[in-house]
Amino acid sequence: MNESVRSGKDWRKAVLPSGSSLQQAIACLNESSFQIVLLVSSDGVLQGTLTDGDIRRGLLRGLSLDSSIESLVNLDPLVAPPQLGREAVLQLMQANRIHQLPVVDDCRHVVGLHLLDELMVPKRRENLMVIMAGGQGTRLRPHTENCPKPLLPVGGKPMLEHIIERARGEGFNRFVLAIHYLGHMIEEYFGDGGRWQVSIDYLREESPLGTAGAIGLLSPRPELPFLVSNGDVLTDIRYGELLDFHCRHAAMATMAVRLHEWQHPFGVVRTQGVDIIGFEEKPITRSHINAGVYVLEPAALSLLRRDEHCDMPTLFARLQEQSERTIVYPMHEPWLDVGRDDDLKRARAAHVAVE
Repeated sequence: MNESVRSGKDWRKAVLPSGSSLQQAIACLNESSFQIVLLVSSDGVLQGTLTDGDIRRGLLRGLSLDSSIESLVNLDPLVAPPQLGREAVLQLMQANRIHQLPVVDDCRHVVGLHLLDELMVPKRRENLMVIMAGGQGTRLRPHTENCPKPLLPVGGKPMLEHIIERARGEGFNRFVLAIHYLGHMIEEYFGDGGRWQVSIDYLREESPLGTAGAIGLLSPRPELPFLVSNGDVLTDIRYGELLDFHCRHAAMATMAVRLHEWQHPFGVVRTQGVDIIGFEEKPITRSHINAGVYVLEPAALSLLRRDEHCDMPTLFARLQEQSERTIVYPMHEPWLDVGRDDDLKRARAAHVAVE
């Protein structure tokens, strides 16, 4: 088989039985990290595919995690035979603008999976990434009494280092760290970024300005769309995909959001006046929450005043008042906002499990 095809057990992580639920598909995506699910029959015949983008569109349409994926499946995906060479595969994938290509035999049994990311070296991205690393982390005391929150270790290295290394792996090489509380420790650890083969500069806040207020200090201002991330968010989000999503939709600002489900602990009685008009047994409320990762156009900075405190939702509201397009990027990847001691314990436990 062509050496560029996933072999052994790897590609099988993307396989899921037909008729699975959205939750099972998301779990499959997160387990494999291939951004595609291969739906197969009981005898291994490819029935269809489901991509990362299909799931995001389903979430935006209001599908719940228990919903069937039947309406989202591509029943006629592009496939390749095992004997197709690397260059031909690469041309086929680029011509059709696809990132994954199932490999099937003459009987349409799945025998492998081509991944564009493995066929190509990640492209260098000149877009800036700003990381908020100035918070005092009061909810994490005593851990943060003598250590800034972004430097707290998870899996043997600071949380901030995980963020930088993940972004670097997707071609990002220019970073700005917004620092305030114990900022000198962050500067001493990361320096100019040379240890990681990236460039790191710093925004030094004299007083906390909020996420949007801090980026108002950028000088010179970026010429390209740029990413902003909280320094305490650990996630497997694909920063490059988020940036591309923002550009494809011609937005002024994009906010990564995460589906949050909350189940009411009691049965709910619906009333109209004194009359009972219905019952709901422990209903589930679904909403999108801010995941703390954004993409902004440079022009968005014109709505910020230097040294003014401003959080990101306020900036988005100002953009909406100016009739600028602001959009969401629905994410399903593993995500953890490390704000409390329990969150830190979960983050550390998750990395120990991976290792």
